[in-house]
Amino acid sequence: MKKIKLKSKIKKIKIIIIIIIISVFSGIYLLEKTAQKIKKPILKYAEIETKKISNIIINDAISRSITKNASSKKIFEITKNSSDEIETIDFNTVNINKYLTKMVKYIQQDLINLEKGKIDKRKIFKEYDEKDLKKGIITYARPSVIFNNPIISNLGPKIPIRLSLAGDIISYISAEIDSYGINSALVKVFVNLKITEKIIIPFYDKNIDMEAKIPIAMKIINGIVPEYYFGNTESKKIVIPK
Repeated sequence: MKKIKLKSKIKKIKIIIIIIIISVFSGIYLLEKTAQKIKKPILKYAEIETKKISNIIINDAISRSITKNASSKKIFEITKNSSDEIETIDFNTVNINKYLTKMVKYIQQDLINLEKGKIDKRKIFKEYDEKDLKKGIITYARPSVIFNNPIISNLGPKIPIRLSLAGDIISYISAEIDSYGINSALVKVFVNLKITEKIIIPFYDKNIDMEAKIPIAMKIINGIVPEYYFGNTESKKIVIPK
């Protein structure tokens, strides 16, 4: 009789253990599924906000390094023949490299400072909470972002979003030439940037590549546009490692 009771107890214990194991694994599975569903809108929002604040840094760096210092005469090199006809149009490589190097260093330093919570006196982040930025937090993902419902924006926890420079900053100059009136052309010069950044949220991070193409100069060329202009613009790349 005692043996039957003992066997019955062991059987019950086994059943309880099996139920506990199944419950634990089911709970982990459900949590993982829920986390995956929550993570997608958070990362999408974080990517938008990261690009937004990065664009502020990029535009400020271009303004400080190029817009305030460069003129078309410093950017373009135009060669004419004896008949005053344009033979070649090219970039002033020395000046361009100087501008790009300075610009990339500004971007790199501002991103590193933002990660460390160091905010300077230039006040370029007017739309952001200074207290959060000093903690290295660029913004928060609220429940309204996760569930796409603005009514619950002030309910529930706020998920902090941080960013970090995760790789090289690559920059180069490119140009576009469009016809402009009769025997004239409009030359547009662009700074092209590629930055690898890391979005950081609790328990997860993700690298993103941000690319930007920003106009920095325009010039009207009067006369016949030559067949050769700017050579290989891709060769004017400046890479500053992290």
